[in-house]
Amino acid sequence: MRYYILSILLLGGTSSLWAGSFVLKHKKKNECVWTNGERSVRLQLCSPDMVRFTKSRSLFFEENEPWMVVNYQWERVSYSLTENESDYRIKTDSLEVCLSKSDASVRIHYNRGHSVWQELSSMHYDGNSVYNNCRLLPDEHFFGFGERMDFFDQRGKKIYLNVERGNGPKPAVGNKDVLRANYCPVPFFMSSAGYGIFFHTAYPTTWDMGESTPDTYSFSAENGELDYYFLYGDFYHLIDCYTSLTGKSPLMPKKAYGLHLGTYSGGTWKHEDQTSDRYPVQLAEKMRSLGIPFDLMWLDSTWRKFKSGGNGASTFEWRETFDNPRKMFQKLEDMHVMAGLHVRSIVDNGDSLHLLDEAREAGVLYPGAKKEGLINFFDCKASDWWLENAVSKLADIGCRFLKTDVGSALTVSSDVQGEEAVKAKSDHNLFPLAYAAAPYDYYMKKSGLRGFNHTREGYAGIQRYPFIWAGDWGSEWQWFAPMIVGGLNIGLSGVGYWSHCMGGFEQYSPRDTELYMRWVQFGMFSPVSILVGMDHPHYHEPWTYGDEALRNFIKYDSLRYALLPYIYSTGYEMYQTGRPMMRPLLLDSPKDYNVYSVTDQYLFGDHIMVCPVTVKGALSRFIYFPEGIWFRFGSNERFMGKQYKSFLTPVDELPLFVKGGAIIPMQKVVQYIGEQSIGELILQVYPGGNSSFDWYDDDGETMDYQRGVYSLVRFSSEWGASEWKFTITPQCKAYRNKVNSYLIQMYRNTVPVEVSYNGVRLVRADVITEKSGGEGWEYDPATQLMTIRVNRQDKESQIRVR
Repeated sequence: MRYYILSILLLGGTSSLWAGSFVLKHKKKNECVWTNGERSVRLQLCSPDMVRFTKSRSLFFEENEPWMVVNYQWERVSYSLTENESDYRIKTDSLEVCLSKSDASVRIHYNRGHSVWQELSSMHYDGNSVYNNCRLLPDEHFFGFGERMDFFDQRGKKIYLNVERGNGPKPAVGNKDVLRANYCPVPFFMSSAGYGIFFHTAYPTTWDMGESTPDTYSFSAENGELDYYFLYGDFYHLIDCYTSLTGKSPLMPKKAYGLHLGTYSGGTWKHEDQTSDRYPVQLAEKMRSLGIPFDLMWLDSTWRKFKSGGNGASTFEWRETFDNPRKMFQKLEDMHVMAGLHVRSIVDNGDSLHLLDEAREAGVLYPGAKKEGLINFFDCKASDWWLENAVSKLADIGCRFLKTDVGSALTVSSDVQGEEAVKAKSDHNLFPLAYAAAPYDYYMKKSGLRGFNHTREGYAGIQRYPFIWAGDWGSEWQWFAPMIVGGLNIGLSGVGYWSHCMGGFEQYSPRDTELYMRWVQFGMFSPVSILVGMDHPHYHEPWTYGDEALRNFIKYDSLRYALLPYIYSTGYEMYQTGRPMMRPLLLDSPKDYNVYSVTDQYLFGDHIMVCPVTVKGALSRFIYFPEGIWFRFGSNERFMGKQYKSFLTPVDELPLFVKGGAIIPMQKVVQYIGEQSIGELILQVYPGGNSSFDWYDDDGETMDYQRGVYSLVRFSSEWGASEWKFTITPQCKAYRNKVNSYLIQMYRNTVPVEVSYNGVRLVRADVITEKSGGEGWEYDPATQLMTIRVNRQDKESQIRVR
């Protein structure tokens, strides 16, 4: 909807307005509009602590776009509007916004009036571009901006956001510019001063975060109007607010929380003649025979014929080396492997399928695109044509999802000029969203189950489709540590499901077993775990690195599968709140400035701190413990917070620590998700304070969870002077989980005097097992580990230990 404001109706007459004075013209519900006869300013209250400002260079406002922001309807916000000689003041329970009558510049008082955010001037236009200058506080730090591999804290930096590989000089090895990589830029940041800014534009943007001047930062776009949201609150609240605008990450199919395996079917580029439909099946069989848990497999680009567009286009036509793809998919399905295929956004003619010709005739290509064959995914007709004529041919024979590569392909030729060229600049950054949305929605509608898609590029809102991987980085130590930084930054930008190729992707130098092992350790504690490589003939398959690397792989892959109840519950928390699964330490310790520079440690969910080793040959590494008590994972060894400590780091050991008081739900290791029901839920409980954990479960496939059909059980741990209480409280029982018993593992320094369950004393036994079906407890004085086994009851239950 657009507003047109007639200058002849402006209060106070036109003469003063043309001189620059802004007057209130429109006030309705949560919205106020001011004008000076030439330009307009709109304020929209989304909530008491979130406000949208739109500043137009004309009397019009652009229509709301549907790709980045999905929520434009907000509940009524209680506020007051007052006016004095110099400004208008809008006050909510959290914010006081002051808008200058002279130039429409904005000043916001927040944090109970103790903090001020301020535009230094307003209505900034330079030709077609728009920009905003803001006050930079002396000790202010900035986080977010999407998948940035360069820096964590962007204070003093200048950033260019536009979907691309990076526009700087190529490194000495490889062809990726790590410092300017832009596979998934997001025009959103959070400030340590307690606010965030979402610049609501799809045009390329530049952010000068104090590089040019030490007391000013700015953000600008190459076109459009100045449209941004101001959000107030702590880091977690800011992420929640931002994802309430751009959408929360939906739950993935439960199998997607297991290991993903990519394959070139035995032949990568220049080795396509070695591909076959037998290779993926044999690969899956070998994984199963070696006891390596995994759930998903996709065939990368060499499954299809390369024609005039080369490997950069999709013919959707199988190579002759694939005798029976339908049978291949069925064999993988019989092994409980969810299988998909790699595609690109550009169609090409094959030998029997002539999709490029047909797309031209159907009028479904993006007009003026530099790369011929680019589908116009912004047009529903074009998306439907692509799905019906290309994707459905794959889905009908067993392909369960797509890996949508090259979302950055939309550029137009130099012949395209004027408004079409301007529009293409905006469409370029939105294209990854439209491209990923098409197959995601298609598979959801076709199956009636959860949508799933695997994509490389993104922009604000890509978290809805539902995960992204970091692209084709090389197998080099120089790219390992930046990958962790990228994961932390993208999580702070609303994209919680993110991954990378364990061990790197492209092999530029001799294979490095140590790098592979360290990267695998990190990969298994990433939101999504992916194994794929392009190095023919090894493809980063773990047995090709030797026995030690294989043992390391199975160890950490199995640990991920054991932690699936914890991981899946964290996924539900992310769906509810936007909190990323991979969290920088500053999210939980925002007042501890030591953590602002920590980029090689992170929290995995609420309780587990992961500390990858990123230095070749490192025999030890320093680890920083934030405030509180910390335990080494799976032991009673404890460490006090607010200190650095050095640890030995054998190559097969990933330093893992757990917050004091943590409750970690686990299960027995399975070879694939659904191999057997959980049966007995294992609960690791650590001393160090009262806490709770909400364990979430559902059917793992349908959208019923969005209709309230799920199981939620709250586990609460309460430590007293002489007694420990552990309470099990069902919160939602609309879905019946498959747990029959609970095995609680906790550490204590002394043998208990008495253990009871719902008032009934439990018997101490030498060994208690699920198979025996009995309840009881045991204590190992050597490890100080106490184990309690109780049967499930569908009511609030309590264990007491004295």
